[in-house]
Amino acid sequence: MRALVVRAAGEPPRVTDVELPGPAESEVRVGVRAAGVCHSDLSMVDGTLAPPYPLVLGHEAAGIVVEVGGGVSRTAVGDHVVLNWAPPCRRCWFCQRAEPWLCASTGTPASPRGRTADGEPLHVTLGLGALAEEVVVPQSAVVPVPAELPFETAALLGCAVLTGSGAIRRTAAVASGDSVAVIGLGGVGLAAVYAARAAGADPVIAVDLSPAKRELAHAAGATAFLVSDSSTVRAVRAQTGGRGVDHALECVGRSATIGLAWRAARRGGQVVVVGMGAKDDIVGLGALDVFHSARTLRSSVYGSSDPDRDLPELAADVLAGVLDLGFLVSDRTTLDGAAAAFDRMARGEGARTLVCP
Repeated sequence: MRALVVRAAGEPPRVTDVELPGPAESEVRVGVRAAGVCHSDLSMVDGTLAPPYPLVLGHEAAGIVVEVGGGVSRTAVGDHVVLNWAPPCRRCWFCQRAEPWLCASTGTPASPRGRTADGEPLHVTLGLGALAEEVVVPQSAVVPVPAELPFETAALLGCAVLTGSGAIRRTAAVASGDSVAVIGLGGVGLAAVYAARAAGADPVIAVDLSPAKRELAHAAGATAFLVSDSSTVRAVRAQTGGRGVDHALECVGRSATIGLAWRAARRGGQVVVVGMGAKDDIVGLGALDVFHSARTLRSSVYGSSDPDRDLPELAADVLAGVLDLGFLVSDRTTLDGAAAAFDRMARGEGARTLVCP
């Protein structure tokens, strides 16, 4: 089968033939019908993160179950499913405390899955490698959804929407009338803007380096858009009575933007880091500032969500017309056009590109 593979940090990804094993016990094979290009994938390409290579990219996808291994009870051939890149074990200390997004088994190094055409062991992004024609994953990594839910929409639910909306609804617990700033307007940031407005937040201030994101920000529901520069904090405070926002969400994963979110939050406010950054990009805060500001700094891993609970709820909202995700999709392409989508993302262009293999 064909998949989008990157062989080393900094090299451009290329579509190539790969070999995947058949589903083993408790595993399923899924034919991918739609996959999103996420900034975390770009971090695998440019070396911000340090995965093993060669690597099949992609972790936000939906498709159809085409084969099941022994002992599979969660799904059946023909089911429509969303892929879950952080399936919880349901047994560890964190899972038993109803914090499955912190599951002790999530993020542990994975063994190679399959081989390249020349026999080299192949790795897959976040256990999935979804920018491919098919994936083979544990049954716990699929969440069945109604067949009437479009694949393109279902794919977005699996990462951008679950992460962005979860950061607003579950991590930050934004309430009606709260003020919110969202820094970084990729798919996750735009989903956070949408969720903040849906929660009744006002103002919702969207911030990005690219002026081209203005239209996308307002389509998602932002009440204001700011191009990130040295005046951003003053501009945020000007819209919040001089205080700063109740909730500042950083959706980039860089120390500079985490610092910006910190300064944009009011005293006693909350700073939520949603973006996944590099381990050596150190965030520096003054000890007196931490004490005097009384701000809370925390992260939102996968939107503090339980996909088994939250994905069906989001799917139901889409089908009921409550959740309209059209604003999130800026481009559509085939697997052969996926590499160009990474170039657009690196330039800060558009929102989500959907790949239909």
